[in-house]
Amino acid sequence: MAIEMATMELPDTKTIRLKWPEGYEPDFKTGQFIALFWPDSPKYRRAYSLSSSALDRGFFEITVKREGKMGTRIVDWAKPGDTMGVFPPTGKFLPVFEPGKHLICIAGGSGVTPFRGFVREATKRKLDTKITILYSVRTPKEIIFNDKFRKLESANPNFEFHVTCTRLGTDDRWTGRRGRIDAAWVNEQIADLSNTVFYACGPNALVEFSENLVLREMGVPKIQMKTEKWG
Repeated sequence: MAIEMATMELPDTKTIRLKWPEGYEPDFKTGQFIALFWPDSPKYRRAYSLSSSALDRGFFEITVKREGKMGTRIVDWAKPGDTMGVFPPTGKFLPVFEPGKHLICIAGGSGVTPFRGFVREATKRKLDTKITILYSVRTPKEIIFNDKFRKLESANPNFEFHVTCTRLGTDDRWTGRRGRIDAAWVNEQIADLSNTVFYACGPNALVEFSENLVLREMGVPKIQMKTEKWG
């Protein structure tokens, strides 16, 4: 597929839009991922969650940090007109868009990217599904999609985007929450536990912490949690 657009979200994070070839109309779901490879290195491939939704037709979007061989090459070199090999979307990290559900999405770093797709679909469809993102970053400069999520908050009364910063200096002007995600913060978001579905996406350590918090400390049934680990 040809790269149609390449946008720097942060100095180390880029979104690329891959244009579907003529006649290509895949059946897939928001929250799934695609695997990519460069034509000159077909054996080296990497999977990335879609940051677009299944309602965004004609293209796939992924948002990549400068990590590893593939991430570094995409962030530093990928440009419109380049061609990449793409395997069709797959995966089970899917939003539960059922009446009365509340999705609490815990993210760290680039793990926030699939949740943009969740919110885009819910907003376009005007669903009453409540979505709350709890996003952990080291500093405010590392918030991916801050402006995009704030615009979605304005457009969707059922969506809230909360950020906590973990490595701030004493002179930092950040006025938001500080410290790591913890049980108290997660519990503050819950109104009806039986209708809440928890998601965790990001580095292994964050996802494993979230699993321990939700499944063991809070005693939530496993069926109410979905995870995606990114190494």
